[in-house]
Amino acid sequence: MARYFLTLSYNGTEYNGWQIQKNTKNTIQQILEENISLILKEKIELTGCGRTDAGVNAKNFIAHFDSFSQDLIENKPDWIYKFNNLLPSNISIQDIRKVKSDAHARFNATQRVYYYYLQQEKNPFKDIFSWYVYGNLDFELMNKAAEILLEYTDFTSFSKLHTQNKTNTCTITKAIWKNCGKNEWRFSISADRFLRGMVRAIVGTLILVGKNKLSLAEFRKIIETKDRKVAGNNAPANALFLVSISYSKDIFYE
Repeated sequence: MARYFLTLSYNGTEYNGWQIQKNTKNTIQQILEENISLILKEKIELTGCGRTDAGVNAKNFIAHFDSFSQDLIENKPDWIYKFNNLLPSNISIQDIRKVKSDAHARFNATQRVYYYYLQQEKNPFKDIFSWYVYGNLDFELMNKAAEILLEYTDFTSFSKLHTQNKTNTCTITKAIWKNCGKNEWRFSISADRFLRGMVRAIVGTLILVGKNKLSLAEFRKIIETKDRKVAGNNAPANALFLVSISYSKDIFYE
């Protein structure tokens, strides 16, 4: 058996998140496993680098799988073409890499980066992947609040309730809003790991800061309270993108 890392991207608008669920059909993992198993003529099970929620998108997502096929690297362009030719248009595979047998897409990841897009002017060509927020927002104040995140490691206040996480500890290394066009903003956040719903909860709470409904002291208090009920609502899923996953080079054969 050989183990491979798949690099893929997807528009999550029409899917119920990444992970296969007992009572929920139409997930990214399900679609990929069905189609890749068909092409390779063996049962393929994928393990993702994370678990994106329903409606969330990924520009770079990593998943690993084991296969009896030994020539996926030698004939990589052909295999990528075969996979993409069968997959729906909103899922695309960019790369296949052979890794060591114990390499793990989730547990070996050292850093993850998410982008969240916001616009303050209604635009029918961008609304599908951006959150339209009306009214004045103090982005300078929002960035001061975002900097506070780097001082903490327990983000229970921004995590979905009743998850299977053993710990709510994360190390955030970057969190900043930047202007990326007329009335367009992008929030970038990097960490070693993220909790379920964490980025959307952070964005929703930062918006309250930007609208002067929360002070910096109150934002800090929300983190320290470790209670999801005191934080803001989740920002919409459609504007969130997983954009980067980092790994140590020593897990790859190439």
